[in-house]
Amino acid sequence: MFRTALRNVSAHKARLLMTAFAVMLGVTFITGSLVFGDTLNRAATAQATDGYERIAVEVDLNGSPGGGPGPGSIDAQAVTTLANIPGVAVAAGRVDGRDGRPLGHGESHQGANFAPGPGGTDPAYRFTQGSGPAGNDTIALDETSAARGGYRVGDTVRVGTDKGAASYTLSGVFRTDGMRLTTGSSLVLFTNATAQRLFLQPGHYRSVELTAAPGTQPQELLRRVESVLPQGTSAVTGVQLARIKTNLATSTSSTMSQILLGFAAVAVFVATFLISNTFTMLIARRTRELALMRAVGASRRQVRRILLTESLLVGAIASAAGLAAGTGVAALLRTLFTPADTPAGPLVLTPGTVTVALLVGTLLPMVAGWLPIRRAMTIPPVAALSAAEPTAPARAGSLRTGLGAALALTGTAAVVYGALTTGKDARTVIGLGGALALTGTIGLIPLLSRPFVALVQPLLTRLQPVHGDLAARNTVRDPRRTGATAAALAIALTLASGLSVLGASATRYLDRATAHDFIADYQVKPADGGMRMTPATAALLRKLPGTAFSPLNQSTQYRLGGAPSVLTGVDPATIGRLLRYDVIEGSLDCLAKGQIAVADFKAERAGWHVGQTLPLQRQDDQRGSVTIGAVYQADEQSNLLPSITAPDSLVARYDSSPNTAAILVATDDGPGRAALGTLTHALGDNPALAVLDQADIRAQDSGPIGDQLNVFYALLSMALAIAALGIANTLAMSVLERRKEIGTLRALGLDRAGVTRMIRLEALLLGGLGATLGTVMGIFLGWALGRTLQESVVGYALVLPWGRLALGVLIALAGALLASLWPARRAASVDIAAATSAQ
Repeated sequence: MFRTALRNVSAHKARLLMTAFAVMLGVTFITGSLVFGDTLNRAATAQATDGYERIAVEVDLNGSPGGGPGPGSIDAQAVTTLANIPGVAVAAGRVDGRDGRPLGHGESHQGANFAPGPGGTDPAYRFTQGSGPAGNDTIALDETSAARGGYRVGDTVRVGTDKGAASYTLSGVFRTDGMRLTTGSSLVLFTNATAQRLFLQPGHYRSVELTAAPGTQPQELLRRVESVLPQGTSAVTGVQLARIKTNLATSTSSTMSQILLGFAAVAVFVATFLISNTFTMLIARRTRELALMRAVGASRRQVRRILLTESLLVGAIASAAGLAAGTGVAALLRTLFTPADTPAGPLVLTPGTVTVALLVGTLLPMVAGWLPIRRAMTIPPVAALSAAEPTAPARAGSLRTGLGAALALTGTAAVVYGALTTGKDARTVIGLGGALALTGTIGLIPLLSRPFVALVQPLLTRLQPVHGDLAARNTVRDPRRTGATAAALAIALTLASGLSVLGASATRYLDRATAHDFIADYQVKPADGGMRMTPATAALLRKLPGTAFSPLNQSTQYRLGGAPSVLTGVDPATIGRLLRYDVIEGSLDCLAKGQIAVADFKAERAGWHVGQTLPLQRQDDQRGSVTIGAVYQADEQSNLLPSITAPDSLVARYDSSPNTAAILVATDDGPGRAALGTLTHALGDNPALAVLDQADIRAQDSGPIGDQLNVFYALLSMALAIAALGIANTLAMSVLERRKEIGTLRALGLDRAGVTRMIRLEALLLGGLGATLGTVMGIFLGWALGRTLQESVVGYALVLPWGRLALGVLIALAGALLASLWPARRAASVDIAAATSAQ
């Protein structure tokens, strides 16, 4: 039986080529996703753990906020105590902060202290040029940043921190461990005194690294350290810390790998339609062959084994090819989608990846071909005596139609129910309902193909009277085949259209929110999100003429009326010129009276109202009371309007160093190049600060959405490619079945160009059917998921991106047209005499 199956595969290799290619694409996508994820994980792990082998024990803060002596830092006396513990060779106090920015914009910019030991060197840093900073006006730069900025030892480098910008002399260039400097980041080394002044307080450290003396085990040293730990600190071995850092480092790559695997699963699901369709057509063509095997004594079980073995062989060959191609795809994915802070590394192909790829590729044709093979078991031996061509079913099966209708109605009802109700499970209901509705629609496509073709047939016959009519008749000749072919395209378009609707709606919401809420000219923020601004940063603008500004001073760890709260301090005199508050009750003038204004969602959730006085308690046991003077409309997801707005004097009463999230600025002359330059100069030309206008804010908010959509579209293109292969495969098999018919048409006067035109119109009908159903389903699911956001996101509304949706349909039609080139060429080359004389 194996030899028979091998001979059959060899005999039908041209017909099985598309199936093998579809399996190969699915396996390629899966292999690429797994190899890419494993490669990122290993590279991130290597970087995150690089350097911890040198640390026996690290003493760190218990997550307390830094910024002063006490629980937020470790003083020099504690470092001396740790250094005197038996078994400690070196105790290096470390000061660090994501505040050093020597080179414009980037992903992450860090500052740290140079902590030389007895020999004048710091084992954490290896200098390639010069030496570590020795004076408070000197710094050292990492090798990559120095090369990027063109700096050499002795050059002047301007560095920005939350204390302002200053110029330093470059004393050296160094290399360091991956744990201290991620790929794409910059690291500036200061002297101990300078680093403590910039990031903490003089004489204090953020952490202490302990190196063990020879013969001392880390666990033994950890027990000794724990007995003398300073208050508010904890200790952990370097091995344990490396394990923690590994888990943190691999979380992003694991999420990305899961997303890729999700799209790979879509591609594999789409491939099942192509494979099932191919086996259905092949078995129909081999009816006499299979019946003859039964007539000469082969049992049904033997015939089934032969057909399953054929599918197994096709899957095994395609899996091997897909495994090799997937490794190349992983290299491409690494180039396109690797996060900027992940280092380069060799591709990682694990035995698990090989096993999964081979299993999926081998089992996929067997599972997809099971139903066609099962139908082959019903072929009676007497069919070998018939010379007639197998006939296609004139209509879709009633069982299939009934089951499809039931699933479609149930799924649609579930989606509508999830969209019209609220609660955390609404999106889950919509997801399950969408899967059922899509599955049911796939079952109904054979039934829907006739009304769709009837709808567009008048247009086709008007443009191409003969060819359009022939194409329409051929398309509905076998509804099941048409449905299976169009279903693959419908799945890809459903996902693409749904994502387009959600992306366009979210982008429009963000644009409207920014245009509505932000009425200032500029917003000043930390350039990389890591620098911590303080009210002193905003104070630099006080002497700037013709300018109104207000910091947004966020102060945390409050409980108002028992509810956890964050107060945002603003300047009552200017905030109304910078942010638009849609006051529902009360007046924003209450801020000048020392009262607070509360967002409506916060007030509703806590049961607050205007005029209510709330007890205030901070985590440091400060107590007081505040009165609500206004309630305003705001979106809980807004990046501009805070949940509680308070006068800055009230915040300063309880918090001497709040975090300034942003500074809003309005100028008398409006935004412009001159105003931007003046504002930047007033801020000290600090490279750690970004000055954004309204267009910059919109781009910052909505840019990531567009980037993610482009990535998703690129991933869905694999499913679209497989769907196009399905169209090519269906048309090619159809041409093979209709050779006699095509020869007759040629004999009656239809020329080669006419045959080509007929096949291309059939492809457009298949593509149009799948694209139409997929687009409608995508809009429906996009609307339903958007409805779940409307309660929490004020102002969110459905937006139909007609241009993007039309582009999706056009791409689908173009793919169908390209897929028809080869079948149309084969049809046009049919020999008239040979075809008409065939039995």
